[in-house]
Amino acid sequence: MKNKDYYSIIANSYNELHEKEQLEKLSIIKKHLKLKEPLLDIGAGTGLSTSFFKAVKDKVALDPSKGMLKQYKGKKVCAKAEDIPFPDKTFSTIISVTALHHTNIDKAIKEIKRVAKPGCRFAFTILKKSKTFKKIKEKLMKNFRLKVYESDKDLILISEK
Repeated sequence: MKNKDYYSIIANSYNELHEKEQLEKLSIIKKHLKLKEPLLDIGAGTGLSTSFFKAVKDKVALDPSKGMLKQYKGKKVCAKAEDIPFPDKTFSTIISVTALHHTNIDKAIKEIKRVAKPGCRFAFTILKKSKTFKKIKEKLMKNFRLKVYESDKDLILISEK
């Protein structure tokens, strides 16, 4: 079964399964990241993390699963991190919560850098149990100025101030 199909199948129960742990990570991000609009949430799924930042009005949830995105009521785009359908230098804040291990990280980083405005702020969380954890962390640290924060299941990387 493909990941995309899996996530469409579990979409209705995703928040019930993962909301508590996602909210803990999002609280850390909110504490350490000064958000600027517009915001792009890569791998947004049900829009849980996109919705969390209520003060941000100009935001987009991006995810390859139509089933997951159906749960989110705001602006959403069905697409992969490796092929973000926005012009160069569109976003001032880009977040990705527990999603980058599903991507080709080199292509995703190239796209993230392309759609980021100068001075863009970033927050990424990486699943510690992912087979590609070390590779993703290394590549993100090399390509962005990030500070490391710990959470139970994820490593949280946030733009340095």
